[in-house]
Amino acid sequence: MAELVFFTGTMDCGKSTLALQMDHTHAVRGRGGLLFTQHDRSGAAVVSSRLGLSKGALEVDDDLDFWEFVAEQRTKGRRIDYVICDEAQFYRPEQVEQLARLVDEMGIDVYAFGITADFRTELFPGSRRLIELADRTQQLQVQALCWCGRPATVNARVVDGTMVVEGEQVVVGDVGGEDDDAELSGEPAPLVEYEVLCRRHYMRRMNSAAARAASLSPDTLPFDLDLCPLPMVPPP
Repeated sequence: MAELVFFTGTMDCGKSTLALQMDHTHAVRGRGGLLFTQHDRSGAAVVSSRLGLSKGALEVDDDLDFWEFVAEQRTKGRRIDYVICDEAQFYRPEQVEQLARLVDEMGIDVYAFGITADFRTELFPGSRRLIELADRTQQLQVQALCWCGRPATVNARVVDGTMVVEGEQVVVGDVGGEDDDAELSGEPAPLVEYEVLCRRHYMRRMNSAAARAASLSPDTLPFDLDLCPLPMVPPP
């Protein structure tokens, strides 16, 4: 029986690595498949792993209809037994429903990979719909770690070294450069990065850079929560 499976976890837990491994495993057994992605760290139309693995893929935009695309490919004689979707948190809910339809009506296995929540700890629309519709939601076994050594559960956004909790939901990280406004002003664009944190240090806005700044010694990070106060909340 075909199924829709959602593999999820924080950043750095090996989602893209597993997606590439699954694609390889199915392909060498003679199964035909399609590899999709969106907003990969390495650019468009590629699935890349932080371990250095990568493979060309089909880029998903908001106008892509998975059902129509796969039906067209099959009409042209292409064999499609499975579909692998990386960065699935960015997909529209309607696209997730199209993936479920591929499973139910065409008997195609769909394996989706993505994080569940954004830097504000709010569910991505695509991830929410996957959790609602998937036959199985599987947490990856590789556990990412916070800078303190505890299991990381939250994806934090860091702009120019400072953790932020406001802003657009989708901003591609691990990249720097200049945008149009920066070119006009002559100032470099902010450097946007992401860091996985445990819940307690996320709530205290204490990313690794802030922890080092607060530490009395550069070799000793402030694991004591008393040294990581909760952020001040301005009065209404």
